Amino acid sequence: MKTDFFRGRRLRRSPGLRAMVRETRLAPEDLIMPYFVVDTPDVNFCKEITSMPGQHQLSLARLEARVGAAVEHGLRALMLFGIPKNKDAQASEAYAPDGIVQRAVAMLKKRWPELQIITDVCLCEYTSHGHCGLLRTGDERGEVLNDPTLELLAKTAVSHVEAGADMVAPSDMMDGRILALRQALDVAGFANTPIMAYSVKYASAFYGPFRDAAESTPQFGDRKTYQMDPGNADEALREAAADIAEGADIIMVKPAGPYQDIIRLVRDRYDHPVAAYQVSGEYAMIKAAALNGWIDEDAVVMESLLGIRRAGAKLIITYFTEDVLRKGLVR
Repeated sequence: MKTDFFRGRRLRRSPGLRAMVRETRLAPEDLIMPYFVVDTPDVNFCKEITSMPGQHQLSLARLEARVGAAVEHGLRALMLFGIPKNKDAQASEAYAPDGIVQRAVAMLKKRWPELQIITDVCLCEYTSHGHCGLLRTGDERGEVLNDPTLELLAKTAVSHVEAGADMVAPSDMMDGRILALRQALDVAGFANTPIMAYSVKYASAFYGPFRDAAESTPQFGDRKTYQMDPGNADEALREAAADIAEGADIIMVKPAGPYQDIIRLVRDRYDHPVAAYQVSGEYAMIKAAALNGWIDEDAVVMESLLGIRRAGAKLIITYFTEDVLRKGLVR
């Protein structure tokens, strides 16, 4: 019998064969674990985030313990988000030398010098109104001001690096913030500190659980005037181009799963490393389905991460990092 058709199954016959020809792989160094650290006098503070089962707000001491366990399982990099003791209109604890993120960075770098510490740079967790920038004085329900916000973002980034951060990741989506951070870091003597820019950050409904975790829900309005419209793809390329021109070293797409087409667009257009953030809503949906017994959690987690990696992301920020490493799902 003539057999001139393609026999793709030949290379799928066994686990060994499939592994030999696998095109896309995940490694521990591809994954970044986010943590939420709280400024609290309670050294044992550890509060589960109800909309994100398995994730917690942590005191400094509990953060140290949690990171220590993750390092034992191969954690290479993490991202810090801070929840301050007090919030005000100027987000003053964001850039305070003794702020919660600054103290957490110093603690972690002293204990694990080789661990890559990335800090989220934004004001939303620190402002009394929950927006990512300053408001006009006397107008507590008005427009988020772009240019006055840049100075505070730059001060925040410098304070994080002075504490020991290896990389800063501005997530605010103010125009010109990468240039502002780059110039401030250079002047402060940190010309070699890289910036991971949240270049393509959509105004997404998938962020809901994060706002519980970071206590950063806007007190009025929404973030659609500074985060991107989910219907836009060409705009993603413009935003990435602008950040690269201003000095970004890594460009990020957020969210990851629903925007894999955007990850591929950005990866194909630019030579810079691409990161993607598998956000809280993506995590919560997988967790909820798994807790109900509807899916195989480990299999779905790995397939979702592999899809993001295959789309073009070299780095993936995901709340599943600890589990993936602890279970040995990547090596």
